[in-house]
Amino acid sequence: MAGGMFLEKIRSEGLSHLSYLIGHGSRAAVVDPRRDCRVYVETAHRKGAHIEYIFETHRNEDYVIGSVALAEMTGAKIYHGRSPDFQYGRATKEGDVFKLGDLRLRVLETPGHTFESISIAVSDSGFGEHPVAVFTGDALFVGDVGRTDFFPDQAEEVAGLLYESIFGKILPLGDQAILCPAHGAGSVCGDSMAEREFSTLGMERLTNPVLQVKSKKEFVKAKLAERHYVPPYFRRMEQLNSDGSALSVNQLHSPKPMTVSAFEKNVEDGAVLLDVRSPEAVGGALIPRSLGIPIEMLSAFAGWFLPYDKKILLVVQGYEDVEIAFSYLIRMGYDNVTGFLDNGLNAWEAAGKPYETIPSVHTSEIVRRITENETFFLLDVRTESEFRGAGLPGAGHIYLGDLRKSLDRVPRDIPVVTFCGSGLRAVTAATILKMEGYDHVENCLGSMAACAAIGCPIVKGEG
Repeated sequence: MAGGMFLEKIRSEGLSHLSYLIGHGSRAAVVDPRRDCRVYVETAHRKGAHIEYIFETHRNEDYVIGSVALAEMTGAKIYHGRSPDFQYGRATKEGDVFKLGDLRLRVLETPGHTFESISIAVSDSGFGEHPVAVFTGDALFVGDVGRTDFFPDQAEEVAGLLYESIFGKILPLGDQAILCPAHGAGSVCGDSMAEREFSTLGMERLTNPVLQVKSKKEFVKAKLAERHYVPPYFRRMEQLNSDGSALSVNQLHSPKPMTVSAFEKNVEDGAVLLDVRSPEAVGGALIPRSLGIPIEMLSAFAGWFLPYDKKILLVVQGYEDVEIAFSYLIRMGYDNVTGFLDNGLNAWEAAGKPYETIPSVHTSEIVRRITENETFFLLDVRTESEFRGAGLPGAGHIYLGDLRKSLDRVPRDIPVVTFCGSGLRAVTAATILKMEGYDHVENCLGSMAACAAIGCPIVKGEG
């Protein structure tokens, strides 16, 4: 039975994507739906509501939007910012108002992250016009603001637009308004988001470091100084989110279990092997030519290395990881995840098939090698800002996403030890080196986290 007002946040793990279902009584709207969108219909049904509107705060770069599929399921109308690039939905503009019972959703044009970005201020007509919440998309986050590097030829302009959007439109909505951004901590769409996913505009005005600037000039200067990475898959997301051509999730099939022989045959035919087990498991036994990305890092790095034109086969620790990996990958547009190795590495080993190992190196051993000037190459694959903040003496830095195009900087004639924040990214680097023919590769489990625990000689990196 239809009831009162509601606001439900739906979190997509991995991408740290936040979407929302909002409504009053039997009427509801969704803001920035993910591709596997049945969750919104099911949640609305539990509220006794029907989804009438779908809003996109901007053209997303890091995941496939679920608007078209959700509209087909519900008959809802899709709205997004004004832009000639969209081949679906309808354009909305500053001041447009949409009603859901007593709720009023008012559109604000808030460019900066992208030119067509919008925010949506929500008010309760029974208590006046002061907004109770605002959906800010990628303009304003908890503890951060959106990146503005997608238009390098117009960098100063878009940074200035974001300043005007935040200080001229969003913050004036009032300190009382609840902040509802499109991403939380861990997203590639910001740099320093808070772990906390709840805040108000007043709280952000007081504590958000980026908002403590004294002027537009200072804000723009700070934005221009930022360094963000742009995974190759972003271009694919922009295309799919402009033309709405992504297949419905209902048209996709979950990966099937494969015998060792079927798995091997697919590999011989050119399928990509993706091992999503832990660094410890990958190091213990790895099928040759496998790319190892621990499942918790999949959304952050699959888009750097996986092609869209080849089958993808999974190696998992347990069956429950198949659906998790599948959901993470389809949200990034990978529709060709066709199978997984049934019974995993145990089946492969029992069949007498070859496997490789990646030895693990304790942090104390790394310290000993550095202290005794032992010949080896310590490859730090963290971000540039992490490396500049603190690193180990003599380490070479290559960001993980750039590793494949920077192999000329990694020596082949001495041992290579991969290193990161905790060993998760380092194991991916190690498997890439193995794929590229490096013979003596090791992974420092624990990496910088272990250094903090045992006390390593720390220096400032040089980038």
